[in-house]
Amino acid sequence: MSPSGSRRDDRPLAVLLLGPTASGKTDNAIALHQRFGAELISVDSAMVYRGMDIGTAKPSPDELARAPHRLIDIRDPAEAYTAAEFRRDALREMEAITACGKLPLLVGGTMMYAKRLIDGVATMPEADPALREKLRQRGEREGFEALHAELAGFDPQAAEAIHPRNRQRLIRALEVYRLSGVALSEHWRRQQRENFPWRLLSIALAPAERHVLHARIAQRFDIMLAGGFVSEVATLKQRSDLHPDLPSMKSVGYRQVWEHLEGAYDHVALRERGIAATRQLAKRQLTWLRRWPDLHWVDSCAANAGDQIAKIVRDHGS
Repeated sequence: MSPSGSRRDDRPLAVLLLGPTASGKTDNAIALHQRFGAELISVDSAMVYRGMDIGTAKPSPDELARAPHRLIDIRDPAEAYTAAEFRRDALREMEAITACGKLPLLVGGTMMYAKRLIDGVATMPEADPALREKLRQRGEREGFEALHAELAGFDPQAAEAIHPRNRQRLIRALEVYRLSGVALSEHWRRQQRENFPWRLLSIALAPAERHVLHARIAQRFDIMLAGGFVSEVATLKQRSDLHPDLPSMKSVGYRQVWEHLEGAYDHVALRERGIAATRQLAKRQLTWLRRWPDLHWVDSCAANAGDQIAKIVRDHGS
């Protein structure tokens, strides 16, 4: 028993380092690896793909040599990778790390992955490619607003949570209902929160001022462009099995470069659209974080940000 009389939590510690894009997560994760011997697991839906290095700001070979990241480069861009698969893989890696007496450190900005890891994944029917294609064609023919209106008719909760322009999630919601006869929101309600095997310490890293984050996003996108981002996407675009509707190619930045290569707009507009899309991503990430329970916030621009993070980990490790 603890001094307060409550039962001591004997589960091993795991750290979740979250933050919006361009907030400095990689550098601080490497520092935690060096300070505590923490073993890193990437929580990033784009870094799982091989050949997508520049536009994902994937850690460099030197950084990976100093602090290996698990769940990076595990899929071909032509393949899908779901939150359920991430949860399975992350739990496996966490178990292996804990078995070696090390600290699992999950780092990234894909909030849905992090949430599913902790909460579990609802049991839903497998994807039906033929049905998906039929729904997609109907959306193209009648307008995806019509599909969204249909969803709102039988599942208003899911319709409220899914934007009409989010075609992938909209089609999935309709697909789930067609295949199971159960609304997506009902699947969400049935989802049972599992007893997570780790004592999770959640830390959010972000600049205190929004304009600072915006400046960092613009600077990083310029670095990507200068580093060959367009050439990277051009190489991927040459493959016959890749197309802009794949989850990998819908990643922020990749979609905009693909459209630029298709002649939709020039280099100046590419930069503007890429930065704007990244800022929107950061806004969504921060919205997730504001609702995250028991979160420790650290200003990534603080001179002692790394020391603050280390102290939080040290204080919770005892």
